[in-house]
Amino acid sequence: MSAVRRSNARGELTRARLIDAAIEIFSMRSFHGAGTRDIAEAAGMSQAAMYVHYPTKEDLLFQLSLDGHQEIEDVVSAAAGRPGTPSDRLGEVVHDFAVWHARSHTRARVINYELGGLTGEHRKEIATFRRRLEATMREILVDGVAAGEFSVPDPAITSLALLSLGVDIARWYREDGPWSPEAVGEHYRQLAVAAARGNSN
Repeated sequence: MSAVRRSNARGELTRARLIDAAIEIFSMRSFHGAGTRDIAEAAGMSQAAMYVHYPTKEDLLFQLSLDGHQEIEDVVSAAAGRPGTPSDRLGEVVHDFAVWHARSHTRARVINYELGGLTGEHRKEIATFRRRLEATMREILVDGVAAGEFSVPDPAITSLALLSLGVDIARWYREDGPWSPEAVGEHYRQLAVAAARGNSN
């Protein structure tokens, strides 16, 4: 391996350590309650070493928010693209969205509830991901109404409600709790489809 490749690999490992440390500290102390010294110490490095990769704690929050939202979008896009009826597709999206938030509950809590720590420009960038998630969910609901499967008076607010239910898993999910991520996902699948169908058959 060349010296450049070794250097790049070390840099990636260091950035990953900092991201993991930031998730841990932000989840325990909140963005505003955390300090760069706390994050650097959790990563096992000096503040000076941290600044080489992330000059501010906001840069760290933005990077982990960006990575997390991209991952969520990939999960939802894959689920929405599977073949099936609108009920099938809605169930797949809600299931996978819920499972992700259960499995990644600590990271999910940070990227969903610490957005106020981002700069205005960075919040706008993250908001584009969230709008696309809403649009995907809304499109499935609209398709279901058109097919006669769903009874949803307002697909826009229903899509927000279903996504909010999934996001909130990050607040209460515990790895030592009574439900596995898969069990949570299956329950949310059934809830979402039943809610969307309303009084329709």
